[in-house]
Amino acid sequence: MQPILANYTASITELKKSPTQLLQQAGDEAIAILNHNVPSAYLVPSVLYERLMDIVDDYYLAKEVEERLNYKEEDLIEVDINDL
Repeated sequence: MQPILANYTASITELKKSPTQLLQQAGDEAIAILNHNVPSAYLVPSVLYERLMDIVDDYYLAKEVEERLNYKEEDLIEVDINDL
């Protein structure tokens, strides 16, 4: 059985009927759209989507910082400030 990763659910028929009403009822939470009682999609309000994108951006930025902090001494290039 596939887990439903949302507190709110709606059928595809309900989604077609009134997507705005579904979003209002769920507030800022995602809605699992079910097809024969199996999640086929998730309807995510823009506020939540933007928050998720911020989390993803922060994750990739943290990975980049971690990668750059794990350098080897021989990879360093000495630069004179006057040469810049």
